[in-house]
Amino acid sequence: MSPLPVVSPEQSEQWDRLAESAGIELMTLMEVAGRGAATVIAARFPELLAGGVLVATGTGNNGGDGWVIARALHRLDLPVWVAALTGTGSTLQLRASALAQQEGVRLVAPDGPWPAVALIVDAILGTGARGAPRAAAAALVERINDLGLPVVSIDGPTGVDMLTGASHGASIRARLSVTFGGPRRGHLLARDETGDLIVIDIGHPPPMPEWPALMTDLVAAATLPRFHASDHKGVRGRVVVVGGDAGMSGAIRLAGRAAFGGGAGLVFAATSRVTADALVAAEPDLQVRTHSIEGAPSDELRALVTQADALVIGPGLGRGPGKREFVHALVRNARAVVIDADALVAFAGALPELRAAVQDRFAVLTPHPGEFRALFPHLAGEMELDPWAAAASASDEAGCVVLLKGVPTVVAATGKAIWTLAAGNPGLATGGSGDILSGLVGALLGQHLDPVAAASTGAQILGRAAELAARRTTARGLRPMDVVAALPDLWRTWEALLRVRSIPRPPVLLELERPLTT
Repeated sequence: MSPLPVVSPEQSEQWDRLAESAGIELMTLMEVAGRGAATVIAARFPELLAGGVLVATGTGNNGGDGWVIARALHRLDLPVWVAALTGTGSTLQLRASALAQQEGVRLVAPDGPWPAVALIVDAILGTGARGAPRAAAAALVERINDLGLPVVSIDGPTGVDMLTGASHGASIRARLSVTFGGPRRGHLLARDETGDLIVIDIGHPPPMPEWPALMTDLVAAATLPRFHASDHKGVRGRVVVVGGDAGMSGAIRLAGRAAFGGGAGLVFAATSRVTADALVAAEPDLQVRTHSIEGAPSDELRALVTQADALVIGPGLGRGPGKREFVHALVRNARAVVIDADALVAFAGALPELRAAVQDRFAVLTPHPGEFRALFPHLAGEMELDPWAAAASASDEAGCVVLLKGVPTVVAATGKAIWTLAAGNPGLATGGSGDILSGLVGALLGQHLDPVAAASTGAQILGRAAELAARRTTARGLRPMDVVAALPDLWRTWEALLRVRSIPRPPVLLELERPLTT
């Protein structure tokens, strides 16, 4: 299956126009969307359907989807009512409403008495809605919220902007959201409000290749380098991790462990004397080398980096005079490099120097939002509202791959489609998670994946391992070491996924659970 697109409202509208150009009637898309959503609702909430369903509809095409859902449930002799906002409806909404009412679907007033029901379907406002809901829609949303019943939102929760994920005024907090063709950006920016997300196929033509794509387990598992019976440590990648200033030995330790967990054959830790002594005792797997980690690198350290397949620089590197010179020199000696943490901060206010350092190198920058602001202050505002555009602009300016960490994580490279990563949970919001990510990406670069594939696959590995670990330890109590410990379970899961593909369940294309938060 081709990767699913992550679309903006404008791209969603463009997709519908592409369907029309291909000869697919929009009414057909609406009918398929509504019936597909009804199928998902029946499968997810079978015990609630007999208790009655209230479908809240607006006047736009999202409301039309709601009327189709109501008609589909009515045909199954299930108790279903529609609370419809008044006003001039779209052409498709009026057609769907007329068909449903002709078949006997019952209508109730948004502000009148409602029957007792067990489930609400929110089809009030769709992908294209902007700003706070108008008074009538807001009143309907507030009445739904007061009921405290499970809500299934169609396309997206009413009141949540499907471009920015922001909530405007009254908004729905859905148990489940059902959307069509691919996730909307707002779904991935507002995971709490979206709830579980199910994407269904309604027959759109293929998406535009330049649209951002969602990384999935299947794509990542297929991207992983395969091992062979004849492999030895020299062909599995030689990774050098540089960092670990005084008091920060944990960062380089985590990055080194993650590099081994990601399949590297040899992992060297180049660090300060005090950290080296601790690493020798704590991490016998690492090849520990003592070097100064500021100023001009020694010839021995340059040679170590030159001979490596990948360099990871920054975990626990420390800040201060001489760090930028040190990082620049080592990057120029590396074949492929992950620049993380303090190594990124070293170039704050010196973006041209960073671009010069990574020129003609396979390079990945892995900033979290604070590091991104330090490197690209003029893009900080854009990052808050549109991480896809911010990461793409940053990649153009830096001349290399940018992995912008966040919810979601975005991987951008000039001239290539953007990858979007939705795996993970709040357990990753701890010191050390970024060090694990840099080690994983370094291991994949060391196995000669291209930088985009290494960055996007490494981020999916981190997120999915965190999800597995949180099931064992809880998200609240998750530690970075727990994530590394979950890697073997992830490898076995992905190997099974490649050997035995799960049985498709049309029209479902994707199921994305709300992140575990406890």
